[in-house]
Amino acid sequence: MKFQPERPDTQSITAYGPDWIGVDADRVTESVIIGARGQRIAWNCRRFEDLTAAHFAQLAELDAEVVIFGSGLRNRFPPPAWLQPLMARRIGLETMDTQAACRTYNVLAGEGRNVVAALLLETE
Repeated sequence: MKFQPERPDTQSITAYGPDWIGVDADRVTESVIIGARGQRIAWNCRRFEDLTAAHFAQLAELDAEVVIFGSGLRNRFPPPAWLQPLMARRIGLETMDTQAACRTYNVLAGEGRNVVAALLLETE
């Protein structure tokens, strides 16, 4: 599926597949954190089962308004205790499968929101 960004001055997801995403002109094949303010950080996890509380603490350090968590090929929720660093900073977290997270990130970034997407890219 191809996307057209509403705001050309923000980093956007231009396409995606089961185990990759297009970020502007780049093809990304590893889990990644991207932000509307230009952040692009490798996210060291290959499967949902690899995630730890430290992964979500890392997201809290990015000082976003909201974090969109793409949990891979299907929607899965992290343990609530892992979200404490985000809640302490009053950062919202929305969880959905990675493809839905890509679409949601683009909408929020296109609106000028300070949004970060943490996208788990896994294969079946």
